[in-house]
Amino acid sequence: MPLDEDKYPEQTGRRRFVKGVVGSATLAAVAAGTAGSINTATSAPGAGGGTTEFVGIELIDGPAPRGMPIVPIEVADDGTLQGRWPEVQEVDQGGQTVTVAEEDIGGITYSSTWFQYCGVQQYVGTQPGADADSNLLVKPETYDWLKELEGGRPLRVDDFDDYEEWTNEYGSPGDGKPGMADWRSTADGRPMPVQMIRSPEVPKLANGEGKYGDLPSDVLNFIDAATEESFIAWMDKCTHFCCVPGYRTSDFEGAGDKVYCQCHQSIYDPFSPVKGQFVALPRPD
Repeated sequence: MPLDEDKYPEQTGRRRFVKGVVGSATLAAVAAGTAGSINTATSAPGAGGGTTEFVGIELIDGPAPRGMPIVPIEVADDGTLQGRWPEVQEVDQGGQTVTVAEEDIGGITYSSTWFQYCGVQQYVGTQPGADADSNLLVKPETYDWLKELEGGRPLRVDDFDDYEEWTNEYGSPGDGKPGMADWRSTADGRPMPVQMIRSPEVPKLANGEGKYGDLPSDVLNFIDAATEESFIAWMDKCTHFCCVPGYRTSDFEGAGDKVYCQCHQSIYDPFSPVKGQFVALPRPD
């Protein structure tokens, strides 16, 4: 649409979405709350859903309602990067034995419900006990440097060896080197999109020396356990309308060293982990 046809001011830097999107976002929030209530009242045990506390990268601008949930990183003995899935266990709920995926990390319950929004709750890999690949697999169509790698093979630590010097046209050298990956791949389902950064800022977070000062003790303990070899990762689904944002993909309003969603200009800070809460949508049972 030509700019002169848009009735919203050009200087806002936002697309023509204010009426429709904000109204739709409100309705979506109502729908999510309703879905959570219905799930609690009527769903078979083990389908998940309901109010969930999570740790994510902080939303700092735009219409998204909250941050994106962190995916704990693990480095295998051969240097491949993996996303840690919560411990799968059987628990008693209402007299029935059900399978869940959750564990305590630093006083915070890390759960598969963190990823149950934006339709991801329908993915086979979201099921607690799914036979899914924990490796973070190369998505070559994203950053130029990834296009030089074989698509679908596991990312490795040494792919990011130049993270302290790497740069592109956004941000500054030394901010960190980003990658994009598929996670929880299965033979019969879609993988979850995950973005990660290897950055000198990540160890500072884990040591309580981040750019925003000390973190709450439980968040600090979680980040210490969820980051490794200067990597931090999160499920890359914007919590607004489910787009796939990118780190160092735009200079919009100072987003050069932030995670920017090109659809409606939400901005996230990957170096500011915070606790949040939302209504996780129920998985198919």
